Amino acid sequence: MGSVGTAGTGGEGTAEERRQLINVAYRLLGSVTEAEDAVQDAYGRWYGLPRSRRAEIRVPGAWLTTVTSRICLDLLGSARARRERYVGTWLPEPLPDRAEWGRAGGGPADGADPADLIVLDESVAMAFLVVLEAMTPAERVAFVLHDVFRYPFAEIAGVLGRTPAACKQLAASARRRVGEAPAPVSSAAGRAEVLRQVREAWEAKDIAALVGLLDPAAVLTADGGGLAGAVPRPVEGGARIARYMVAVADQAPGLELLERSVNGVPGLVARRAGVVVTVAAFDVSGGRVTRIWAVRNPEKLRPWAREGRLWSAGSRAPGGS
Repeated sequence: MGSVGTAGTGGEGTAEERRQLINVAYRLLGSVTEAEDAVQDAYGRWYGLPRSRRAEIRVPGAWLTTVTSRICLDLLGSARARRERYVGTWLPEPLPDRAEWGRAGGGPADGADPADLIVLDESVAMAFLVVLEAMTPAERVAFVLHDVFRYPFAEIAGVLGRTPAACKQLAASARRRVGEAPAPVSSAAGRAEVLRQVREAWEAKDIAALVGLLDPAAVLTADGGGLAGAVPRPVEGGARIARYMVAVADQAPGLELLERSVNGVPGLVARRAGVVVTVAAFDVSGGRVTRIWAVRNPEKLRPWAREGRLWSAGSRAPGGS
């Protein structure tokens, strides 16, 4: 079996090696849970090899990366059928900023939760992950391994079972998809300021203020997975979204809105009775919100459960009132 790059340290199950595998798998799958399962499966296959076979593998981390990537490729193939049966729109699992919740309540520093191991950069922004979802499984693997993790096509070919030239074409096709997606033109500080205003207008149920903060062509997509209430189809238009947001606030008395980092960029979190019920990621361009992705499926909010407990311990959340 071929092996991708020189990922990992060469040790069996080191923390840095596992971190690398989780980062690869999350970007390929958009799911912390599935990423963890894929990595566990890869380690299971490693330890299932005869000791003599393991001794022949020069860089165990590279072998594990290859196997993890192949497992993810298989999962991506079956995921399309599963997501056709999914209730409503499927969105990637949102990630909290570990440094922020650590400040909020001194969270664990051992990285035991897979979400803690994921590096929060532009390749895990919700907008980027949504574009990855539109790719074919082979495009996604070729693009993520090459453009994000810098693996050469000669080694990616071993994962996909294709020639290096074919893998290069797949990555180029994926790159075009990324290039076609509108890029947000707003600094982190600018995003944070817009979302502060959105939070204040939402709390005040000020439809006019919300309309002014939302692009007229804005789109809101919600993911409840059939386990939490959510609109089944995207809500289009700033005015319609503003009315929808106020209706949500009316139906959920006691809802707290918190300004938090979501997948490494400013976002909003809604908490009720100490429980995180919605995590919303935003795209901001020209001082207005252009896209909102609201994840309400509780199965996708597992990494945020600890945050809710820490905030309830008496700390003040950033942006909270």
